[in-house]
Amino acid sequence: MATLVIMPRQGQSVESCVITEWVKKVGDKVNVGDVLFSYETDKSSFEEAAQVEGTLLAVFCEDGDDVPCLDPVCVIGAEGEDFSALVPKKEEEAAPAPAAEAAPAVVEAPKAEVAAPVATKSEDGFIRISPRAKHLAERTDADLSKAVPTGPMGRIIERDVNTLLDKGYLVGAVTEEAQAPAAAAEAAPAPEYVDEKLPNIRKVIAKSMHASLSNMAQLTLNASFDATKLMALRKSLKANAEKLGMNNITLNDMVLFAVAKTLKNHRDLNAHYLDAEDKMRFFTDVHLGIACDTDRGLLVPTVFNANKMSLNDLAAASKSVIGDAKNGSISPDKLKGASFTVTNLGAMGIESFTPVVNPPQTGILGVGTIMRRVKNVGGQDVFYDAMGLSLTFDHRALDGAPAAKFLKELCANLENFDLLLAK
Repeated sequence: MATLVIMPRQGQSVESCVITEWVKKVGDKVNVGDVLFSYETDKSSFEEAAQVEGTLLAVFCEDGDDVPCLDPVCVIGAEGEDFSALVPKKEEEAAPAPAAEAAPAVVEAPKAEVAAPVATKSEDGFIRISPRAKHLAERTDADLSKAVPTGPMGRIIERDVNTLLDKGYLVGAVTEEAQAPAAAAEAAPAPEYVDEKLPNIRKVIAKSMHASLSNMAQLTLNASFDATKLMALRKSLKANAEKLGMNNITLNDMVLFAVAKTLKNHRDLNAHYLDAEDKMRFFTDVHLGIACDTDRGLLVPTVFNANKMSLNDLAAASKSVIGDAKNGSISPDKLKGASFTVTNLGAMGIESFTPVVNPPQTGILGVGTIMRRVKNVGGQDVFYDAMGLSLTFDHRALDGAPAAKFLKELCANLENFDLLLAK
């Protein structure tokens, strides 16, 4: 019996996903666990594995298509099986005949390079083409009227556009054969610039940051604390991690722990400012967002109920969500729900900066690098290691004095981290 494969819903907030690559093709044998295709949300990437074995009878979308969650994607069944009852209504007219006839056509498609170029317009006058192929054609001026489609449902896909480029079929250009005498001509100068379409995640980040700076009354307070005892304790924990059965505790883990404990005394910063509803939402527990740099852009995974965790547990939880965010496997549900965010640029040598609040949160803490400073102790100048902290807060939600009190208490807790652990 043929089985319909649908686009999974990765998190309650996800409405659609973009297919990035088909691993299996129509006619391929499929075993349980084989990857059918890869896909991505705005912030994460995934692979869809087959739950049944059989033959891939049909696909209803292709590379680059944005597919609504729970919509049909492909069909797996026995070779030659009739799957017409599973074909989405919008594809019925363009659907191939039963798989026994469809499979050979798809298998032979790549060999169509000997065929004469043909127009590829549909009955409604529009060219059937995938988003990725369309983007490549726009950048290269490929002449789509001469494309031979090899994609599902008679669509032009990326490899078809590359074939056009290999043959020299460009808009307003002569054929490859006619251009041969000019092969020795001087190479064209390099372009002055390159335009690239914004990836989904950059559009999401841009929208969020613009909304933050446009709608909030943001103010940043800067402070620093003596990190001498904190660094000594971290060194001791690292040296005895195996003996104590602890994770590798970093300075960032210790800052996160101190923030989670300190926020419990400052409800205005452990909150959301709900502008449209004219109210504040105060959280009982601290759900800590951790800004991290990934290959796809800035992501902020959340450690929920961070205030209830031990230092060791918080270190493990933060490393887990950061790792998932970096490798693109994090659930979208873990990229929301934070009540406060911490962003650390200390490893890049930044002393202080102005972090941007992630709405609807009311605050964000920026962590800077360790600096060598001098302070007066008993009339003597004493060198010490200082760490800079930058707190940006929404002045609509709280005033400067409450924000300064949080920063002052946080500095005190970090300077006396051993006492904080004892509480």
